[in-house]
Amino acid sequence: MTASTEGAERVIRRGLGLMLAGFAALAAVYLVALRFTPTERFQGLPQKIFYVHVPAAWCALLAFSLVGVGSILYLWLRDPRLDLFAESAAETGIVFSLVMLTTGPLWGKPIWGTYWTWDARLTFTLLLFFLFLGYRALRSAMHDPAERARYSAVVGILGMVLVPFVHLTVYLFPTLHPQPVVLKPSTPSLPGVMLRTLFLSLGSFTILLLGFLVTRYGLGREAEARGGSDGR
Repeated sequence: MTASTEGAERVIRRGLGLMLAGFAALAAVYLVALRFTPTERFQGLPQKIFYVHVPAAWCALLAFSLVGVGSILYLWLRDPRLDLFAESAAETGIVFSLVMLTTGPLWGKPIWGTYWTWDARLTFTLLLFFLFLGYRALRSAMHDPAERARYSAVVGILGMVLVPFVHLTVYLFPTLHPQPVVLKPSTPSLPGVMLRTLFLSLGSFTILLLGFLVTRYGLGREAEARGGSDGR
């Protein structure tokens, strides 16, 4: 076993540790959400989905932003590790986007009376998701590492530019989607006990995001190390 392979395995172990911590924290948070956090009087029990949907959306948008940051740094420094970081963040963002796009309709059906409506927030969120599916397909279709990294970086930066626009859609367009309850110009519009549960969930999801990202990055490093070793 080479030193680079051993280093990659250490990264994977750290990532798996973060993933386990994130899942454990998330289980505890949702116990708090179901047993000890009051039910919203107008939305009822479906409002509890909020504690999964909002943190999943936060993690998806954060991951896609990291893709853009990693892509910019790659185009500047041409370090393959930055390309791998961007790729890892993109795959992590796709996972959290699936959670976001699944839990949103589950909340929307009892509240709006429909699973999906083509309003601005939902449409641009779906567009961002498809953009990063395209990012993944592009990487799979190209075989030259330098060319793949360069073209992927351009797509990753375009995705990052779209992220703040997704947040602003509820202010720029008529929409059924509620405006943010935390990231708003005035004070958050949630009662303190609900806000506390939301922040706990955000923290748990962020740990989970880091776990997925570090693990995927470590797996990529391990694959590169084994490939280089086989090539020799």
